[in-house]
Amino acid sequence: MDRTEPQLQLTVADGIATVVINNPAKRNAMTAAMWQELPGMLERLAADPDVRVLVLTGAGDTFCAGADISSLQDRAGDPAYDPQALAVAAEEALAAFPRPTLAAVRGYCVGGGSQLAAACDLRFAEEGASFGVTPARLGIVYASSSTRRLVALVGPATTKHLLFSGELIGTERALRTGLVDEVLPAAGLDDRVASYARVLASRSQLTQAAAKEFASGREDRDAHWAHQVRHSGDTAEGITAFLERRTPHFTWTT
Repeated sequence: MDRTEPQLQLTVADGIATVVINNPAKRNAMTAAMWQELPGMLERLAADPDVRVLVLTGAGDTFCAGADISSLQDRAGDPAYDPQALAVAAEEALAAFPRPTLAAVRGYCVGGGSQLAAACDLRFAEEGASFGVTPARLGIVYASSSTRRLVALVGPATTKHLLFSGELIGTERALRTGLVDEVLPAAGLDDRVASYARVLASRSQLTQAAAKEFASGREDRDAHWAHQVRHSGDTAEGITAFLERRTPHFTWTT
């Protein structure tokens, strides 16, 4: 296969699934086919009990420069084709992924790329990365679900700044406003993300799944998770492993 062809590249190793956005000719912009492919890929990974963590990143020195406008124009005359709906569907599928998700960002993280990064649970960025939400440059109305997710991350004022202006911000401001969680020096991003992903893969999926639901605003699942705790065996294993000074072997899966 020609590795320069726009595509989503997937590898799974040691419980960690890594999805790489690869469209080097367009700064890893997402084509229509890539937007369409992502939800199905995530669904398959969610059904795999061996996958415990998902990492999303971009090939080379760029995360994702947004949507590949030229690929969207190819179907502009199709009344059934809604490019924003494709992006939102991919974003929502990523946000709903039942296990921890990490975005590893270097270079440009703009437009649809910022949507995907915001849909991940945590974002790690290399120094020098740039972030922007740019519908105002194209006369597009940003989806309400995407806007609410951005507000939850950075607050109303920063959301308005990003959406009103379409200006790019650097890692210092992104870290200060909560758009990213850690900023790493050049050449330190991959090692940090890999190390942290291994930590998450070793922890209880029961704890992580419940925390992810509660953090997203679910308020009606306390009884469900209490039942899972009683019957999962993870709590007993965690306590026993702690007392025996060994690494726990958690078995509960989503």
